[in-house]
Amino acid sequence: MKIKKILSEECILDNLKATSKYEVIAELAAPLIQKYKDLDPEEVVKVLLDREELGSTGIGEGVAIPHGKLKSSQQVIAVFGRSITGVPFNCHDDKLAHFFLVLLAPESMTGHHLQILARLSKIFKGSHFRSKLLKAKTALEIYDNIITEDEKLL
Repeated sequence: MKIKKILSEECILDNLKATSKYEVIAELAAPLIQKYKDLDPEEVVKVLLDREELGSTGIGEGVAIPHGKLKSSQQVIAVFGRSITGVPFNCHDDKLAHFFLVLLAPESMTGHHLQILARLSKIFKGSHFRSKLLKAKTALEIYDNIITEDEKLL
């Protein structure tokens, strides 16, 4: 599944204010809850925090991909946030996280959910790509960079 099917420009936060893992998750949940009125705000935050309790979704190199499955969702949805200063997110390499891509899927989409996570990991693997995102001036520029990078994948 192409990222543009699950991520929209209005779900890009180019300057997160959060300074903790909990604050990042709460700040990133807000645009999803605003866009998808059928979502239960408490469920969104709880699902993401519960997943973090199992183990950090900070994959390293400044990237975290908080994810979970929702009872109240019928589609895969995503939101992206960038923190210029970085946030401690218990990444595997002990570095601060600058890029957060939240992925939420219906409970019934386990296999599909994992394929999308793998795709996101590939997209954010390149240091040149991450550098472009850090230097981007606007949310639209970030969105365009993510979509362009995703298009390069087969």
